[in-house]
Amino acid sequence: MKIAADRLVELVTKIFQQVGCSDPEASCIAEHLVKANLSGHDSHGVIRVWFYLEWVREGKLFPGRAFVPDIDTDVLTAGDGQLGFGLWVGAQATAIGIEKCKRIGTALVAVRNSGHMGRIGHYAEQAADQGIVSLHFANTSGLAMVVLPSGAMDPRMSINPIVIGVPMVDEDPVVLDIAAAATVEGKLKVARNRGHSVAEGLIVDAQGNPTTDPNDFYGPPRGGILPFGEHKGSGLSIMAELLAGALTGGGCSAEGKTQLEQGLFSIFIDPQQLETSDYFLPEVKRYVDFVRSARPKQTSGEVLVPGQIESRNRRQRLQDGIELDEQTWQQLIEAGQSVGMQVGEFTAD
Repeated sequence: MKIAADRLVELVTKIFQQVGCSDPEASCIAEHLVKANLSGHDSHGVIRVWFYLEWVREGKLFPGRAFVPDIDTDVLTAGDGQLGFGLWVGAQATAIGIEKCKRIGTALVAVRNSGHMGRIGHYAEQAADQGIVSLHFANTSGLAMVVLPSGAMDPRMSINPIVIGVPMVDEDPVVLDIAAAATVEGKLKVARNRGHSVAEGLIVDAQGNPTTDPNDFYGPPRGGILPFGEHKGSGLSIMAELLAGALTGGGCSAEGKTQLEQGLFSIFIDPQQLETSDYFLPEVKRYVDFVRSARPKQTSGEVLVPGQIESRNRRQRLQDGIELDEQTWQQLIEAGQSVGMQVGEFTAD
């Protein structure tokens, strides 16, 4: 089914209001999730609602909790997400980084002990909208330890997003938003919901055998996700663990975890406070255009830069609506019912 983005935000906001989130918190969560759907990242969209509510019921995720800094200098802020909704925690932490960066020229923000923080590219976009360059490294402390180091049979790493955002004038920003893994688990959830297989070279079963069936990954026993680019992706993932886990104080991936605790380490830079500020934005534009001017390998193809597909998806889906598979829509209805909403409230218009 197709549903307009505004309508989907309205429904998801109400679900989180019903579970105990304040109006601003519920709106923030809903807008983040729906923007992920708009961007084409359905794995980090409203498919997550059911799982978030499960964690709330299990006492593993808590509405009404915010980012609480315990170190706060002119440049550095570090603090605890209190196992609050990571989409809310991440938005607050990013706002602090942007504000400090605009005053000082750069800022560092370290978040530990947060609930699932969603699509990390969202925070780079938040910064780029304010003209700020940003870098972000994320991990979990072990519940989502599903990625195999290069050449290994056993998972030792989380998905570990690495994100870099660069603003542009009169265009959407350049945003590299990658997992240091061949795929993210959310895409396996989407494929399983739709009854689809996945591409070769992404996952293995519990015995380490290559597979394209997402059910083989989920088991039991659970399989694993491969790093992208073998040792290169594996190395990036390890570094993200060290920055988002060890440096923030939240911890790197470890066995025996029963709760998702996410860490985020972010760096913010204001180009306006560099001596090259007058050069920066025109040079970004020149180089991006230069890259896109390269001859495509396919006659009907084109050369894209990071974030361009997401921008196109947003424009298209804002116009045409967001396509949700039947199982995700049903899970959304069940999530609403579980917090007291009525089936009749779930309409596409």
